[in-house]
Amino acid sequence: QVQLVESGGGSVRAGGSLTLSCVASVTKNVMGWFRQAPGKEREGVAAIFPLTGSTWYVDSVKGRFTISQENAKNTIFLQMNSLTPEDTAMYYCAADVQLGQKWSAHHWGQGTQVTVSS
Repeated sequence: QVQLVESGGGSVRAGGSLTLSCVASVTKNVMGWFRQAPGKEREGVAAIFPLTGSTWYVDSVKGRFTISQENAKNTIFLQMNSLTPEDTAMYYCAADVQLGQKWSAHHWGQGTQVTVSS
C-alpha cells in the first residue's frame, strides 16, 4: 500500500501563490495532483513521471502551476501561482496515475485544502 501525505494548503488572496508537498512511502509510476471543488467531480491537475521527469498539466493550470519532484525524498511538489477563486478545492496527491481523457489514480492521500479569496 502506498502512503501519501500532503501538506502546504491554506488560504490566500487571488493572485497569490502556494506550494503543496506530498511525501510518498514509494513513488508509483506516474505521480500527480488532483483537486475537487464542492459539488464538482475530482479532476487531474498535474502529473509527473519520476523516472524521466516528464510532466502533464490540465489546460486550466498551464503556465500557472508547476509540478516537480525530489526523488531522494520521494516527494513531489505543486507550485501554484496566480491563484484565482476557481482554484479553490481540496487537493489530493495521487500515485499510479492513469492519464487519458479523464485522469484517475490507484492511490490517494487524504487531501489538503486550498482556499483562494477574491
